[in-house]
Amino acid sequence: MEAKQSTGKYWALFFFWLAALIVLLFVYREFFWLALPGTVTYFAKGMDLM
Repeated sequence: MEAKQSTGKYWALFFFWLAALIVLLFVYREFFWLALPGTVTYFAKGMDLM
């Protein structure tokens, strides 16, 4: 059985990337895609899927 690790750090990073994604979506639309990998990755890590 695997020991559960804290995912708080990953959730904090997810919300940081989500804020960056929203800002880029409204301010610099052409750079919106740069924040997508970080948002999706840290969401998956926060949900403990990876």
